[in-house]
Amino acid sequence: MSLRKVLFLTRAVCCNPVKLQVPKLLRQNMCLLSVNCARTYSTENIGDKNKNEKVPEKVDILGRFFPQTPGNVQDAQEVKKEQEKFEQEQKEKNQENENSWRRMKIGFAVFGGAMTVMGGCMVIEMGAPRRSDDGTPLEDEFSHLPLPLQYLRRTWKELTFYEKMIKEPSREKLLPDTLPPPYQPTYTLVLEFTDVLVHPDWTYQTGWRFKKRPGVDQFLQTVANSDYEVVIFTSENAFMIYPVLEKLDPENKFISYKLFRDSTHFIDGVHVKNLEGLNRDLSKVGVRLLKVTPIAMSNVTDVREVLRYYGQFDDPIAAFRENQRRLMEQMADREKETQEQPLARSWLRPFTRR
Repeated sequence: MSLRKVLFLTRAVCCNPVKLQVPKLLRQNMCLLSVNCARTYSTENIGDKNKNEKVPEKVDILGRFFPQTPGNVQDAQEVKKEQEKFEQEQKEKNQENENSWRRMKIGFAVFGGAMTVMGGCMVIEMGAPRRSDDGTPLEDEFSHLPLPLQYLRRTWKELTFYEKMIKEPSREKLLPDTLPPPYQPTYTLVLEFTDVLVHPDWTYQTGWRFKKRPGVDQFLQTVANSDYEVVIFTSENAFMIYPVLEKLDPENKFISYKLFRDSTHFIDGVHVKNLEGLNRDLSKVGVRLLKVTPIAMSNVTDVREVLRYYGQFDDPIAAFRENQRRLMEQMADREKETQEQPLARSWLRPFTRR
């Protein structure tokens, strides 16, 4: 028998259908088992396919940030260098802070020592007793106290005197007593210097310059010749303003008196001009720049009431001119009535006789 026939018979025997009574559920389990087996034993060629693929290199992130888990020797050395650099910077910073604090303490010590020496010298200089012409110490209200307390009390008195000199005016009466009539003007006009008579201007090239207001010369001449006593009262320093006033009124014809910063009260950091120290009747003192010449010619008893009345209008000058126009009309009507009244009386006189 040939080999081909043997193979054919073997195939026929193996492939002969055999009918078995297998339940449906068992057949399903057998199918699942065959599939699982295929999944389990069908990976013999996967390794051959992936032989040529490159495996990605793993990056050790923790090793770069934490020295406890370095990825390799090079990363560990870099982390160590960074750590040493950070420690060196911290050390230098701490050293710099210590040096700064040491310098600050030395500065405070020097400043405190200098202030102590200056305070001691001031107490010795200002607390020493007054002496006569022959050098004998003069007795005062502190002579009965112990010597250190004497010096301290005298020093405090001197400091209080200087504080009072800065805060209060240099004298109680800012203006001298009034002159007898008819030499004393009836009214006193108080004017501010800055931004009323002149306007200050400062530049890098010229420094401070003062520009006169238009018509200021004519204004001063008019009010000075209208029974007004002109007083310049400013909170500026005298050494800067006085030369400008000398240029403004070189012959002292218009400005009667000049009051500066030493005549003001220093309250809460502001120089306050107190009019009660002018040594003048405040009912005759004008402090606002209005049409002052007609007020003086009207012989007003109290100028404060006039200024207060016109201060309620938006345009005080226009209101004053309107009232002045009405007054002139009333005066003209009265004058006309007085002129017509004698003629009427003369015409009626024969009929009224008995």
